[in-house]
Amino acid sequence: MKFSKSLKLNHIFRRLYHTNGQANGYLVLYARPNRSATNRVGITVGKKLGKAVVRNRVRRRLREIYRCNEHRFAPGWDIVVVARSRCISADFGKLTDAYLALAEKLGILQ
Repeated sequence: MKFSKSLKLNHIFRRLYHTNGQANGYLVLYARPNRSATNRVGITVGKKLGKAVVRNRVRRRLREIYRCNEHRFAPGWDIVVVARSRCISADFGKLTDAYLALAEKLGILQ
């Protein structure tokens, strides 16, 4: 992720959960402007989705989707992606379409 940083602080995650997010069958996306020139991206995958191998695979796929489409995102946003159970069995193309559709709804794409 060339233009972005990882979001790791719990209080920022909690602050983003109280914003208006968008959801579909695969993901929930929360976004809030930050006062910097970079994006900060956090990914949440709950324990209900499966064991550690499954959760880490979902995390890797979501990180790769963002990395491949990073140039399309407007700078200056905190973004949290919450994985839902349907994203485990979804193919990469559908997951990419779902991710970008939610980003478009939130208005964070250029």
